[in-house]
Amino acid sequence: MSRTPLTLEQLRVAVAEGEIDTVVLALVDMQGRLQGKRFHAPFFLDQVVANGSEGCNYLLAVDVDMNTVDGYAMSSWERGYGDFAMVPDLATLRRVPWQPGTALLLADLEWLDGSGPVVASPRQILRRQLDRLAAHGLTAYAGTELEFVLFRDSYEEAWRNGYRDLTPANQYNVDYSLLGTARVEPLLRRIRTEMAGAGLTPESAKGECNLGQHEIAFRYDAAVTCADHHVIYKNGAKEIAAQEGVSLTFMAKPNAREGNSCHIHFSLRDAAGASAMLGDGPAHLSVTGQRVLAGLLATMREFSLLFAPNINSYKRYQPGSFAPTALRWGTDNRTCALRLVGHGQGMRVENRVPGADVNPYLAIAGLVAGAVHGIERELELGDECTGNAYDDATAERVPGTLRDALALWEASGVAEEAFGPEVVAHYANQARVELAAFDAAVTDWELKRGFERL
Repeated sequence: MSRTPLTLEQLRVAVAEGEIDTVVLALVDMQGRLQGKRFHAPFFLDQVVANGSEGCNYLLAVDVDMNTVDGYAMSSWERGYGDFAMVPDLATLRRVPWQPGTALLLADLEWLDGSGPVVASPRQILRRQLDRLAAHGLTAYAGTELEFVLFRDSYEEAWRNGYRDLTPANQYNVDYSLLGTARVEPLLRRIRTEMAGAGLTPESAKGECNLGQHEIAFRYDAAVTCADHHVIYKNGAKEIAAQEGVSLTFMAKPNAREGNSCHIHFSLRDAAGASAMLGDGPAHLSVTGQRVLAGLLATMREFSLLFAPNINSYKRYQPGSFAPTALRWGTDNRTCALRLVGHGQGMRVENRVPGADVNPYLAIAGLVAGAVHGIERELELGDECTGNAYDDATAERVPGTLRDALALWEASGVAEEAFGPEVVAHYANQARVELAAFDAAVTDWELKRGFERL
């Protein structure tokens, strides 16, 4: 079996020899999920490679339940819910070991009338920011660290139980515990090895603090590739868990214990491929590195919608936890929103704000846009935090709710300049839709407190 990713010619050979019979063409939606179609492999080769495919444009205009909702300029009942073109990105073609006989690749979205790319699509948003960065002679690299909570219940059992009273895979805190993680190593091993078979580069797996919580880390890569690997892993891990009769969740805050984070490691390289962050300044930062960190801090609140996109995202930010609320930077300081780590050419900044529910394209785009803002405005970096950032009464804080984040996003001149009014309006509407749905819901918390006693 050839090494993935696949070339088109390798796919043709694999199809001819009966190794591959199905090709999945996937797009990334607003929530960072994979949506798309499964093609009979010969048809894909004969028709889709040259002509692409189509998908309803409501795929970038629905809520998490796939309900059609109002407020999106690109897609509505009045506009007839037409299609956009799904253009195969052959550079992302790969085998999918957990689905026998299957290959997968991602699609970019364009308008059928030839007017160009769909600017509000997550991959295009990230590419636009990378183009802005390239104008400064810089490229971005990133790595995402996704945590999940694993349960012994299947997804169907979890659904029938209303996602209550589930059995976690571990009964105690297994942070760094080899004994505790050995209980679920067969699943973790399968995920690691099959992701490697899909062309990702696994680094490690470790236990975390919540009951049944684990993290599998993958090697950093160019920004778009990192985001591509993130969504393929996230979708694939759920598919593998389902095949094993268990379930895992990437919710930012699935219960009252520790939340699921998605720390994003971020660095810039110059035209020669050397670190643009490394220098002779504070904490071994270059002038560019200082301006990048200053730009990230200056835009963090206004871009919070990109780092914490859901109502549940903000419940992860709890006092005394490792989910930071203080917008400070520090060297190897986990109480800060931005933690400077690595040495020499490996120096990078870790953004500790996002949770595992994040859309990686939007979050990395936010980091790139913040970096460009700092570089273009020649922002000066404030003093390093060497203590507990939580105790810094002068530090700005991550917004406390999605409603607060939405207000900051819509009022942000920096966001409109960086992303354009169409993108700002599109993702503001996504937040409003979620807030309206939540405001109309009656929660278990309300029933427990009020059913009898009020």
